[in-house]
Amino acid sequence: MVSKRNIENLIQEPEETGEDAPFAPERHDITFRDVSFSYVPGEPVLKRVSFTVPEGKLTAIVGDSGSGKSTILNLIAKFYEPQSGTITIGDRSIQTVSAERVLAQLSMVDQQVFLFDDTVRENIRHARPTATDREVEAACRDAGCDGFVEKLEKSYDTGIGENGSLLSGGERQRLSIARAILKNSPILLLDEATASLDIENELAVKQAIANLLKEKKTVVMIAHTLSIVKNANQILVVADGTIKESGTHEELLAENGKYAAMWNAEQKITV
Repeated sequence: MVSKRNIENLIQEPEETGEDAPFAPERHDITFRDVSFSYVPGEPVLKRVSFTVPEGKLTAIVGDSGSGKSTILNLIAKFYEPQSGTITIGDRSIQTVSAERVLAQLSMVDQQVFLFDDTVRENIRHARPTATDREVEAACRDAGCDGFVEKLEKSYDTGIGENGSLLSGGERQRLSIARAILKNSPILLLDEATASLDIENELAVKQAIANLLKEKKTVVMIAHTLSIVKNANQILVVADGTIKESGTHEELLAENGKYAAMWNAEQKITV
């Protein structure tokens, strides 16, 4: 009965209505205007949220667990539709555009990496199927993958198992970053890419992300460690489904609000 209900719920889901026409905005700034969203009716996750992510800049999103940080990225990627408000990329609303066309403008590095039961080379090439072997290997080097890939039995042509089961968490994460580097999209979404990694892998992934950020892109990064994002062009502090504070690291410390409290708490832990 549980499975039957799940199937019926899926069948009853409204189908996507966005246009499949090419989506190529001239600018890649991202704007939320009075966006509200809930996964469960009556339990709002975002409440009339408004902000702008400047083009070609790094915007960091910080806040407590469950505050709505990942939901913001899910809405940018059109995994969900907001109940109210508008989201634009450049001067174009994404509401009337199909999710596939919006995703073509994005590269994503998530906490949960999905890999195929295929070779290292083909897993990276999924980001851009027309890429040459040389381009795939260059992306792999920039992501810090080449060290462990060359030690594999068949190097780039080694199968990695279902969802990369033959690799460690840090290795899977670096392959995900290699895909983002190869895709070279104008917008980059990073969702706590170093969460749940050991120290050695976390350092390797941070270096890979630094290489990814060398290109001038519109970047939205969720971080659980504030020291990673203190040099961001803009920091958004999310709490209770709203943007409580926004500004640079120095501006937010001067406000002596939630961000300052989070920063001071982190400094006590790391000392």
